[in-house]
Amino acid sequence: MGIVGGVAVVEDELSLVFSALADPTRRAILERLAHGDATVNQLAEPFAMTQQAVSKHLKVLERARLISRTRTAQSRPCVLDTAHLDVAAGWIARHRQIWSDRHDRLEEHLAALKVKQRRDGGTR
Repeated sequence: MGIVGGVAVVEDELSLVFSALADPTRRAILERLAHGDATVNQLAEPFAMTQQAVSKHLKVLERARLISRTRTAQSRPCVLDTAHLDVAAGWIARHRQIWSDRHDRLEEHLAALKVKQRRDGGTR
């Protein structure tokens, strides 16, 4: 895949992260892993779904690189990997600032229009 200034890779990673976060079950799994590593069986406990269904959610989270699986004796616990969450949070923060700046400029422009309208005697 060609990379133009690194943007294609970042956008692709962001798409995977946001797609993974779009599902409430996957968000709940991440929330559980924020409290510590867990096996598939432990992650499946609170859900009314099969272990196979939970495994499919875990594959999506792994593909987005939000979790990884380690090997401990016979089990393969899942581990939260916050690096890609941090990338997504950074993207949101940058865009929140851009949107905030645009809102501030619009507010200033509207205030200037009101002043001009009052100065012109409200004829517009």
